[in-house]
Amino acid sequence: MMTTNPHAYSPIIRLRNIQKSFGHRRVLQGVDLDVGRGEVVCLLGPSGSGKSTLLRSINCLEKIDRGVIEVGGRLIGHELVGRRLRELTPRQARAHRVDIGMVFQAFNLFPHLTVLQNIIEAPIAVRRLTRSEAVRRADSLLSMVGLSGRAHSYPRELSGGQKQRVAIARALAMQPTVMLFDEPTSALDPELVGEVLTVLKDLAAAGMTMVVVTHEISFAREVADKVAILDEGKIVEFGPARQVIECPGHDRTRSFLSRFAWKASD
Repeated sequence: MMTTNPHAYSPIIRLRNIQKSFGHRRVLQGVDLDVGRGEVVCLLGPSGSGKSTLLRSINCLEKIDRGVIEVGGRLIGHELVGRRLRELTPRQARAHRVDIGMVFQAFNLFPHLTVLQNIIEAPIAVRRLTRSEAVRRADSLLSMVGLSGRAHSYPRELSGGQKQRVAIARALAMQPTVMLFDEPTSALDPELVGEVLTVLKDLAAAGMTMVVVTHEISFAREVADKVAILDEGKIVEFGPARQVIECPGHDRTRSFLSRFAWKASD
């Protein structure tokens, strides 16, 4: 999936000098990152290193203090007026999120809606699909994530792994160009992690561009094209997944990876 010709590489996600503070705490300190079309990039690092904040910034869910974010060649959260960047209104920012799918660690399903209703609501309201079109798309996606028999179930009737697979189907129903995953397995019991990771692997194999915040080191090594190691709001190491995980070049990367008992798949 990785592009081998550097002259042909054109990132679909482009971050430059991303800075963000919460009060006096600097969470992101000048982050640069490129993600190519069809690539899977995993963001790894200790808690509090800025991974989720960086991910949420790409989706305009977190306002950055400084920097430029582009997805598909389009500025996210800002527009260029002359030579200056102007921050978008919340309504304009929501329009920019349409092509960016996001899956959260806490599922964020509407408890009063069935699985099917959760999936078809946004395509009908935002993409202007007819109900029959939205239902057909939902049925196909539920089959893809292994939940074709649960369309009329409510979230309370599902396991954590099933809820997360519904959340993935809901995000995919909007036909995004990129998918963002914020620790999608962290709220799951260990025996349910595998079923969600299998869906992510299938998406990667299908060529979906994905940025994944995760602590699943084996998954990152096996599936990601590249990994970025964040520490104290900076990317301290970035490169091919297996190279970074198996032969880290930075002391902070080695210290972080030493905390995990990950196992190579081959």
